Amino acid sequence: MRRGTIPGSSGRVRPMRLLGDPGLGAPCEEVTDFGAELSALIEDMFATMYAASGVGLAANQIGVPLRVFVYDCPDDEDRRHLGHLVNPRLVAAEGITVRGPEGCLSVPGIEAATPRFDEAVVEGFTADGAPARVRGTGFFARCLQHECDHLEGGLYLDHVTGLRRRRALRAVRRAPWATAGPSGA
Repeated sequence: MRRGTIPGSSGRVRPMRLLGDPGLGAPCEEVTDFGAELSALIEDMFATMYAASGVGLAANQIGVPLRVFVYDCPDDEDRRHLGHLVNPRLVAAEGITVRGPEGCLSVPGIEAATPRFDEAVVEGFTADGAPARVRGTGFFARCLQHECDHLEGGLYLDHVTGLRRRRALRAVRRAPWATAGPSGA
């Protein structure tokens, strides 16, 4: 991404994969080529995330099984965090556990109270291959954990239990976008 450009402004919006798509349930592969193709993917991911009014997007949500995510997410103090991570690893998730509303662009229109740690640290690389470390608190920590889950083949619904889970899955079955129901959810 060139300096001074708006992320996603040169990208194209790609179709979103929805719950039930097998690509969402499989761990993603490491990125080995840090070239122009990766930069174009990141641009497309930003364009897709913004078109869907999201705060984060993992590559497998648009059908690319690579360890990449983008974000444009506020924290609890309304500070904006904007960026991307390649080959990210959640290296710390700590602090208090907060159960808060969480949704997903691959499960549109359905939220569930999901427990997440209030602090998270993710390490990875930029599109240029430079090491990167991102620390988040509050809502941004939730976003970081959510996107890392995607890259491991997980969804926020995997963290929801009991009555909250049953309600969320019932909403999925009734959702207009649901075709075959929540496989693996």
